[in-house]
Amino acid sequence: MTGHTQPRPAAEPDFAVRLARDETEVAAAQHLRYRVFVEELGSDGAMVDHDAQLERDRFDPYFDHLLLLDLSRGDAVREQVVGVYRLLTEEGAAQAGQFYSEDEYDLSVLRRSGRRLLELGRSCLHRDYRGGTGMFHMWSALSDYVTEREVEVLFGTASFHGTDVGALAQPLSLLHHRHLAPADLRVRTRPEDFQSMDLVPEHDLDRAAAMRAVPALIKGYLRLGGFVGEGAYVDHAFNTTDVCLILDTTRLSETQARLYGRGR
Repeated sequence: MTGHTQPRPAAEPDFAVRLARDETEVAAAQHLRYRVFVEELGSDGAMVDHDAQLERDRFDPYFDHLLLLDLSRGDAVREQVVGVYRLLTEEGAAQAGQFYSEDEYDLSVLRRSGRRLLELGRSCLHRDYRGGTGMFHMWSALSDYVTEREVEVLFGTASFHGTDVGALAQPLSLLHHRHLAPADLRVRTRPEDFQSMDLVPEHDLDRAAAMRAVPALIKGYLRLGGFVGEGAYVDHAFNTTDVCLILDTTRLSETQARLYGRGR
């Protein structure tokens, strides 16, 4: 419990999507991240501010922060922000000294490609808005961002809750056998942290049950034609098991492009 009552969404949310414009709006994104990643999922980190209820890290100043707001939730932006995405361009990564994912994955294959890259991260929705149209609004805005910057490859880590790899053997193996990235996109977990995802032979998979265990965000990218890198990363500080998702916009089919928004 957070000790205060949160407003409930109106019957018809009044959605707006934009990039954070100032530090107050970035803090609103960090507050939602705290509620989801810290309070719900049990993560922590050196820069998490429990008193102010902010989940933050050293990379935040270099990312663009895409906000989903429900303007019906009052006047305070901290209450209006119900969805967030972090977006890191190559220019932002150069200023930060690296992409965020490079703490977990060797991105050499992408960096050598000469293609325009964008890293996605910290995607989350307020619990009251999951399963609705909120993520569609965010993906539509993300499509515009990608088009304006001529991005060709999107990537970033996505997480399973928990660090018990044995309990995740079926969904991780399904991703490895059915959705492994082609060689020209196949990033790999850094050698010192490599956790194989090839844990169950393909013929022994319960594919339906395994797919049900895959988080909705990952399934969304798979439906768009996304892939996963080779190997998982067990993040004990964040209480997650991570995979690296890669989406090549030039490989999108016409139907997938319409879903993503690029056909508009």
